Amino acid sequence: MAALVQGIRCSLVRSSCALRVCAQRASLIGLQWKAMHTKQYNPAHNSNSLLSVNVRTLQPKRLYSAKDPLTLELIRDRVLLVLKLYDKIDPNKLTLDSHFMNDLGLDSLDHVEVIMAIEDEFGFEIPDSDAEKLFKPGDIVRYVADKEDVYE
Repeated sequence: MAALVQGIRCSLVRSSCALRVCAQRASLIGLQWKAMHTKQYNPAHNSNSLLSVNVRTLQPKRLYSAKDPLTLELIRDRVLLVLKLYDKIDPNKLTLDSHFMNDLGLDSLDHVEVIMAIEDEFGFEIPDSDAEKLFKPGDIVRYVADKEDVYE
């Protein structure tokens, strides 16, 4: 019980410190904004003070973290690359229409590992009910394209 209380106390102390730092930064930005928009701001005279700022730093910016747009060809190339790098698949036998079990000789565990590698490559999870239907690389390409809204 004492360890639980101590853990809660430590987390409260950490969050209050973080809150204090955020409040200090916000107040500094407020002071900088006020100084810029009043007659007190003169970057030539205030170059060494805390209130001198580069005007560009206070401009709002949106930084997006977007993925590169996918095409059907790019998805196909990435799927085939993942499959070629899988050690139990012969790259010479691999085509978009190769059946994993009949043509390439994979078993059910290998199939699960292939699906997991595709999930890692494209960054989303494939439910087991959908994974059971993906027996060919072409099926995987179509599934990823549908999931990522790529139509060509």
